Amino acid sequence: MFKGKKGKVVLMLMMSMLVVFAAACGNNANSGNTENNGGAATNNVATNAPTEEAAKLSGEIKIDGSSTVFPLTEAAAEEFNKEHADVRVPVGVSGTGGGFKQFCAAEIAIADASRPIKDEEATACKDAGIEYTELSVAFDGLSVVVSKDNDFIDHLTVEELNKIFMTGSTVKTWKDVRDTFPAEPIVMFSPGADSGTYDYFNEAILDKAGIRNDEAISFSEDDNALVQGVSGSKYGIGYFGFAYFEENADKLKVVPIDGGSGPIEPTYDTIKDGSYAPLSRPLFIYVNNKELERPEVKEFAKFYIDNIGALAGEVGYVALPDEQYATEAAKIQ
Repeated sequence: MFKGKKGKVVLMLMMSMLVVFAAACGNNANSGNTENNGGAATNNVATNAPTEEAAKLSGEIKIDGSSTVFPLTEAAAEEFNKEHADVRVPVGVSGTGGGFKQFCAAEIAIADASRPIKDEEATACKDAGIEYTELSVAFDGLSVVVSKDNDFIDHLTVEELNKIFMTGSTVKTWKDVRDTFPAEPIVMFSPGADSGTYDYFNEAILDKAGIRNDEAISFSEDDNALVQGVSGSKYGIGYFGFAYFEENADKLKVVPIDGGSGPIEPTYDTIKDGSYAPLSRPLFIYVNNKELERPEVKEFAKFYIDNIGALAGEVGYVALPDEQYATEAAKIQ
Protein backbone atom coordinates (compact mmCIF):
# COMPACT_ATOMS: atom_id res chain seq x y z
CA MET A 1 0.00 0.00 0.00
CA PHE A 2 2.79 2.40 0.91
CA LYS A 3 5.61 2.10 -1.57
CA GLY A 4 9.04 3.64 -1.59
CA LYS A 5 10.81 5.82 0.92
CA LYS A 6 7.98 8.34 1.07
CA GLY A 7 5.46 5.60 1.76
CA LYS A 8 7.51 4.29 4.65
CA VAL A 9 7.63 7.74 6.24
CA VAL A 10 3.86 8.10 5.96
CA LEU A 11 3.42 4.64 7.48
CA MET A 12 5.67 5.48 10.40
CA LEU A 13 3.80 8.75 11.03
CA MET A 14 0.43 6.96 11.08
CA MET A 15 1.70 4.31 13.48
CA SER A 16 3.03 7.01 15.81
CA MET A 17 -0.35 8.74 15.75
CA LEU A 18 -2.10 5.48 16.65
CA VAL A 19 0.22 4.96 19.60
CA VAL A 20 -0.42 8.50 20.85
CA PHE A 21 -4.17 8.08 20.38
CA ALA A 22 -4.20 4.76 22.30
CA ALA A 23 -2.20 6.26 25.14
CA ALA A 24 -4.57 9.19 25.30
CA CYS A 25 -7.57 6.86 25.50
CA GLY A 26 -5.90 4.87 28.25
CA ASN A 27 -5.12 8.02 30.20
CA ASN A 28 -8.69 9.24 29.82
CA ALA A 29 -9.98 5.95 31.12
CA ASN A 30 -7.64 6.12 34.09
CA SER A 31 -8.56 9.75 34.62
CA GLY A 32 -12.20 8.79 34.64
CA ASN A 33 -11.54 6.17 37.31
CA THR A 34 -9.49 8.62 39.33
CA GLU A 35 -12.23 11.22 39.11
CA ASN A 36 -14.84 8.69 40.10
CA ASN A 37 -12.76 7.49 43.04
CA GLY A 38 -11.90 11.01 43.97
CA GLY A 39 -15.54 12.00 43.63
CA ALA A 40 -16.54 9.12 45.87
CA ALA A 41 -13.94 10.19 48.44
CA THR A 42 -15.08 13.77 48.21
CA ASN A 43 -18.67 12.71 48.64
CA ASN A 44 -17.72 10.60 51.64
CA VAL A 45 -15.98 13.58 53.28
CA ALA A 46 -18.95 15.81 52.61
CA THR A 47 -21.27 13.18 54.04
CA ASN A 48 -19.22 12.58 57.18
CA ALA A 49 -18.34 16.22 57.90
CA PRO A 50 -21.11 18.67 58.86
CA THR A 51 -22.06 21.09 56.14
CA GLU A 52 -21.45 24.80 56.70
CA GLU A 53 -25.18 25.32 57.17
CA ALA A 54 -25.42 22.50 59.72
CA ALA A 55 -22.46 23.87 61.66
CA LYS A 56 -24.10 27.28 62.07
CA LEU A 57 -25.88 28.12 65.29
CA SER A 58 -29.06 30.14 65.30
CA GLY A 59 -31.82 31.19 67.66
CA GLU A 60 -32.13 33.71 70.49
CA ILE A 61 -30.57 33.82 73.96
CA LYS A 62 -32.45 36.24 76.21
CA ILE A 63 -30.42 37.77 79.04
CA ASP A 64 -31.39 40.35 81.66
CA GLY A 65 -30.40 41.52 85.12
CA SER A 66 -27.59 43.49 86.71
CA SER A 67 -26.53 46.82 85.23
CA THR A 68 -23.10 46.17 86.74
CA VAL A 69 -22.66 42.89 84.88
CA PHE A 70 -24.22 44.32 81.70
CA PRO A 71 -20.93 45.64 80.18
CA LEU A 72 -19.33 42.21 80.62
CA THR A 73 -22.22 40.33 79.05
CA GLU A 74 -22.63 42.88 76.27
CA ALA A 75 -18.93 42.52 75.40
CA ALA A 76 -19.20 38.71 75.41
CA ALA A 77 -22.33 38.85 73.23
CA GLU A 78 -20.67 41.14 70.69
CA GLU A 79 -17.63 38.89 70.38
CA PHE A 80 -19.81 35.77 70.20
CA ASN A 81 -21.82 37.31 67.36
CA LYS A 82 -18.65 37.74 65.32
CA GLU A 83 -18.43 33.94 65.18
CA HIS A 84 -22.17 33.16 65.29
CA ALA A 85 -23.96 35.95 63.46
CA ASP A 86 -27.27 34.04 63.32
CA VAL A 87 -27.66 33.90 67.11
CA ARG A 88 -29.45 36.89 68.64
CA VAL A 89 -28.30 37.78 72.17
CA PRO A 90 -30.41 40.68 73.52
CA VAL A 91 -29.15 41.88 76.93
CA GLY A 92 -31.51 43.80 79.22
CA VAL A 93 -30.82 45.86 82.33
CA SER A 94 -33.61 45.45 84.87
CA GLY A 95 -31.32 45.07 87.90
CA THR A 96 -30.24 41.86 89.61
CA GLY A 97 -33.59 41.41 91.37
CA GLY A 98 -35.54 42.13 88.19
CA GLY A 99 -33.40 39.65 86.30
CA PHE A 100 -34.03 36.89 88.83
CA LYS A 101 -37.80 37.52 88.63
CA GLN A 102 -37.67 36.89 84.90
CA PHE A 103 -35.24 34.01 85.29
CA CYS A 104 -37.41 32.16 87.79
CA ALA A 105 -40.42 32.72 85.53
CA ALA A 106 -38.51 31.04 82.66
CA GLU A 107 -38.67 34.24 80.61
CA ILE A 108 -34.91 34.47 80.06
CA ALA A 109 -32.13 31.92 79.59
CA ILE A 110 -29.45 33.75 81.58
CA ALA A 111 -29.57 36.18 84.50
CA ASP A 112 -26.78 38.69 85.15
CA ALA A 113 -26.20 39.17 88.89
CA SER A 114 -23.96 41.40 90.98
CA ARG A 115 -24.69 39.29 94.06
CA PRO A 116 -25.49 35.64 94.76
CA ILE A 117 -29.10 34.53 94.38
CA LYS A 118 -31.18 35.10 97.52
CA ASP A 119 -32.90 32.25 99.37
CA GLU A 120 -36.37 33.46 98.37
CA GLU A 121 -35.29 33.75 94.72
CA ALA A 122 -33.82 30.24 94.80
CA THR A 123 -37.10 28.98 96.27
CA ALA A 124 -39.07 30.71 93.52
CA CYS A 125 -36.92 28.99 90.89
CA LYS A 126 -37.28 25.62 92.63
CA ASP A 127 -41.06 25.98 92.85
CA ALA A 128 -41.13 26.72 89.12
CA GLY A 129 -39.03 23.62 88.39
CA ILE A 130 -36.05 25.65 87.22
CA GLU A 131 -32.60 24.25 87.93
CA TYR A 132 -29.63 26.47 87.21
CA THR A 133 -25.86 26.76 87.13
CA GLU A 134 -24.12 29.65 88.89
CA LEU A 135 -20.99 30.90 87.12
CA SER A 136 -18.56 33.43 88.58
CA VAL A 137 -17.29 35.71 85.82
CA ALA A 138 -15.20 38.57 87.28
CA PHE A 139 -14.45 40.79 90.29
CA ASP A 140 -15.80 44.29 90.80
CA GLY A 141 -15.04 46.98 93.35
CA LEU A 142 -18.16 48.87 94.34
CA SER A 143 -16.97 52.49 94.18
CA VAL A 144 -18.06 55.46 96.29
CA VAL A 145 -17.77 58.61 94.19
CA VAL A 146 -18.08 62.39 94.48
CA SER A 147 -17.83 65.22 91.96
CA LYS A 148 -14.49 66.40 90.61
CA ASP A 149 -15.44 69.75 92.16
CA ASN A 150 -15.47 68.23 95.65
CA ASP A 151 -12.37 69.63 97.35
CA PHE A 152 -12.91 68.53 100.95
CA ILE A 153 -13.24 64.70 100.98
CA ASP A 154 -9.98 62.74 100.96
CA HIS A 155 -11.50 59.51 102.32
CA LEU A 156 -14.51 58.17 104.24
CA THR A 157 -14.81 55.48 106.88
CA VAL A 158 -17.44 52.75 106.92
CA GLU A 159 -18.90 54.45 110.01
CA GLU A 160 -19.24 57.72 108.09
CA LEU A 161 -20.93 55.95 105.19
CA ASN A 162 -23.42 54.59 107.71
CA LYS A 163 -24.11 58.12 108.95
CA ILE A 164 -24.80 59.24 105.38
CA PHE A 165 -26.80 56.36 103.92
CA MET A 166 -28.37 54.31 106.72
CA THR A 167 -32.14 54.33 107.10
CA GLY A 168 -33.24 56.48 110.04
CA SER A 169 -30.18 58.73 109.78
CA THR A 170 -30.75 62.35 110.76
CA VAL A 171 -27.57 63.55 109.04
CA LYS A 172 -28.34 66.36 106.61
CA THR A 173 -25.11 68.29 106.03
CA TRP A 174 -21.53 67.25 105.44
CA LYS A 175 -20.56 68.91 108.72
CA ASP A 176 -22.85 66.39 110.46
CA VAL A 177 -20.58 63.67 109.08
CA ARG A 178 -17.23 65.23 110.01
CA ASP A 179 -16.57 68.53 111.78
CA THR A 180 -14.02 69.64 109.21
CA PHE A 181 -16.50 69.25 106.32
CA PRO A 182 -18.61 72.23 105.14
CA ALA A 183 -22.12 72.85 106.48
CA GLU A 184 -23.64 72.11 103.06
CA PRO A 185 -26.57 69.73 102.40
CA ILE A 186 -25.58 66.21 101.29
CA VAL A 187 -27.07 65.22 97.94
CA MET A 188 -27.21 61.40 97.75
CA PHE A 189 -27.58 59.09 94.76
CA SER A 190 -28.17 55.34 94.96
CA PRO A 191 -29.09 52.42 92.70
CA GLY A 192 -32.70 51.29 93.12
CA ALA A 193 -33.89 48.47 95.35
CA ASP A 194 -33.92 45.98 92.45
CA SER A 195 -30.19 46.47 91.98
CA GLY A 196 -27.67 43.96 93.26
CA THR A 197 -25.38 46.92 93.93
CA TYR A 198 -28.00 48.34 96.31
CA ASP A 199 -28.22 44.97 98.07
CA TYR A 200 -24.45 44.60 98.31
CA PHE A 201 -23.94 48.11 99.69
CA ASN A 202 -26.72 47.52 102.21
CA GLU A 203 -25.13 44.26 103.34
CA ALA A 204 -21.41 45.13 103.21
CA ILE A 205 -21.60 48.70 104.53
CA LEU A 206 -24.88 49.03 106.43
CA ASP A 207 -25.00 45.49 107.86
CA LYS A 208 -28.47 45.05 106.28
CA ALA A 209 -29.94 47.97 108.27
CA GLY A 210 -31.37 49.42 105.04
CA ILE A 211 -30.73 52.51 102.93
CA ARG A 212 -32.51 55.73 103.87
CA ASN A 213 -35.39 56.83 101.66
CA ASP A 214 -36.11 60.53 102.08
CA GLU A 215 -35.92 63.79 100.12
CA ALA A 216 -32.11 63.87 100.36
CA ILE A 217 -31.58 60.76 98.21
CA SER A 218 -32.39 59.92 94.59
CA PHE A 219 -32.65 56.35 93.28
CA SER A 220 -32.13 55.04 89.75
CA GLU A 221 -31.58 51.67 88.10
CA ASP A 222 -29.58 53.53 85.42
CA ASP A 223 -25.94 53.90 86.46
CA ASN A 224 -25.46 56.63 83.86
CA ALA A 225 -28.14 58.70 85.59
CA LEU A 226 -26.25 58.27 88.87
CA VAL A 227 -23.05 59.43 87.18
CA GLN A 228 -24.79 62.55 85.90
CA GLY A 229 -26.34 63.26 89.30
CA VAL A 230 -23.10 63.01 91.27
CA SER A 231 -20.94 64.80 88.70
CA GLY A 232 -23.44 67.67 88.56
CA SER A 233 -23.35 68.42 92.29
CA LYS A 234 -20.31 69.60 94.26
CA TYR A 235 -21.90 68.19 97.41
CA GLY A 236 -23.20 64.98 95.83
CA ILE A 237 -22.18 61.41 96.67
CA GLY A 238 -23.14 58.07 95.19
CA TYR A 239 -21.91 54.53 94.56
CA PHE A 240 -21.85 52.02 91.71
CA GLY A 241 -19.54 49.52 90.00
CA PHE A 242 -15.86 50.27 89.36
CA ALA A 243 -16.35 50.09 85.58
CA TYR A 244 -18.71 53.06 85.61
CA PHE A 245 -16.24 55.11 87.62
CA GLU A 246 -13.43 54.19 85.21
CA GLU A 247 -15.59 55.22 82.29
CA ASN A 248 -16.34 58.59 83.91
CA ALA A 249 -13.09 59.31 85.72
CA ASP A 250 -12.85 62.66 83.94
CA LYS A 251 -15.83 64.02 85.90
CA LEU A 252 -15.85 61.93 89.08
CA LYS A 253 -13.49 61.40 92.00
CA VAL A 254 -13.37 58.01 93.69
CA VAL A 255 -13.32 58.06 97.49
CA PRO A 256 -10.85 55.80 99.33
CA ILE A 257 -12.71 53.80 102.00
CA ASP A 258 -11.34 52.95 105.43
CA GLY A 259 -12.73 49.57 106.44
CA GLY A 260 -10.49 49.37 109.50
CA SER A 261 -7.08 49.06 107.87
CA GLY A 262 -6.69 52.60 106.61
CA PRO A 263 -8.10 54.28 103.46
CA ILE A 264 -7.95 52.03 100.38
CA GLU A 265 -8.80 53.18 96.86
CA PRO A 266 -10.35 50.71 94.40
CA THR A 267 -7.84 49.65 91.73
CA TYR A 268 -7.39 46.46 89.73
CA ASP A 269 -4.87 45.21 92.28
CA THR A 270 -6.77 46.13 95.47
CA ILE A 271 -9.99 44.65 94.09
CA LYS A 272 -8.34 41.40 93.02
CA ASP A 273 -6.37 40.85 96.23
CA GLY A 274 -9.35 41.76 98.43
CA SER A 275 -7.60 44.62 100.23
CA TYR A 276 -10.31 46.98 99.01
CA ALA A 277 -12.57 45.73 101.77
CA PRO A 278 -15.44 45.42 102.30
CA LEU A 279 -16.43 46.54 98.79
CA SER A 280 -14.64 43.98 96.58
CA ARG A 281 -17.20 41.53 95.21
CA PRO A 282 -17.59 38.70 92.68
CA LEU A 283 -19.99 38.99 89.74
CA PHE A 284 -22.10 36.15 88.32
CA ILE A 285 -24.27 34.84 85.55
CA TYR A 286 -26.95 32.21 86.20
CA VAL A 287 -27.84 29.82 83.38
CA ASN A 288 -31.08 27.82 83.21
CA ASN A 289 -29.97 24.16 82.92
CA LYS A 290 -32.79 23.32 80.52
CA GLU A 291 -31.68 26.15 78.29
CA LEU A 292 -28.14 24.74 78.39
CA GLU A 293 -29.47 21.81 76.37
CA ARG A 294 -29.86 24.21 73.44
CA PRO A 295 -26.57 24.15 71.50
CA GLU A 296 -26.47 27.91 71.05
CA VAL A 297 -26.90 28.55 74.80
CA LYS A 298 -24.26 25.99 75.77
CA GLU A 299 -21.84 27.38 73.20
CA PHE A 300 -22.44 30.93 74.44
CA ALA A 301 -21.90 29.92 78.08
CA LYS A 302 -18.65 28.18 77.15
CA PHE A 303 -17.56 31.16 75.05
CA TYR A 304 -18.37 33.53 77.91
CA ILE A 305 -16.21 31.72 80.46
CA ASP A 306 -13.38 31.05 77.97
CA ASN A 307 -13.13 34.71 76.94
CA ILE A 308 -14.43 36.92 79.74
CA GLY A 309 -11.10 37.02 81.54
CA ALA A 310 -9.52 38.77 78.55
CA LEU A 311 -12.55 41.03 78.06
CA ALA A 312 -12.90 42.01 81.74
CA GLY A 313 -10.06 44.52 81.78
CA GLU A 314 -11.28 46.13 78.57
CA VAL A 315 -14.61 47.05 80.17
CA GLY A 316 -13.28 48.02 83.61
CA TYR A 317 -13.45 44.80 85.63
CA VAL A 318 -10.93 42.44 87.19
CA ALA A 319 -10.48 38.92 85.83
CA LEU A 320 -10.66 35.86 88.05
CA PRO A 321 -7.56 33.64 88.37
CA ASP A 322 -7.16 31.21 85.44
CA GLU A 323 -7.77 28.21 87.67
CA GLN A 324 -11.11 29.70 88.73
CA TYR A 325 -12.21 29.99 85.09
CA ALA A 326 -11.24 26.35 84.61
CA THR A 327 -13.50 25.44 87.55
CA GLU A 328 -16.38 27.48 86.09
CA ALA A 329 -15.90 25.92 82.63
CA ALA A 330 -16.14 22.43 84.15
CA LYS A 331 -19.60 23.28 85.50
CA ILE A 332 -20.90 23.81 81.96
CA GLN A 333 -19.71 20.40 80.81
